[in-house]
Amino acid sequence: MPLSEKQIESFQGRLLEMKAQLLHTLEGTTQNVKRPDEATGYTQHQADQGTDDFDRTISLEVTSKEYALLRQVERALEKVDEGSYGRCDVSEEEIPYTRLDAIPYATMTVKSQELFEKGLLT
Repeated sequence: MPLSEKQIESFQGRLLEMKAQLLHTLEGTTQNVKRPDEATGYTQHQADQGTDDFDRTISLEVTSKEYALLRQVERALEKVDEGSYGRCDVSEEEIPYTRLDAIPYATMTVKSQELFEKGLLT
């Protein structure tokens, strides 16, 4: 059963909130990663520098994952604008409401997502 306009509006609101939170988080994380070494408290001691480098690496990995999630949220918002939200990008089947409720940025059914993750879709 296709989503109602009210359901789509509700999901759109959730997606916009997620996007705003991600942008806020990314802004802070990116500023920390880009900050010059002397401003981040880097020291001359090797152990401290190793810890600082590790922290920076973790921040970069988190930022990368957040950017990927932001792209998924933006794709879901595009689908709302296109009028195709709730339909699988691959199979064109309806994505179950329960999946969208759990993952509002889902753009594929579970079956298509599994095939994609196994590398069976291009």
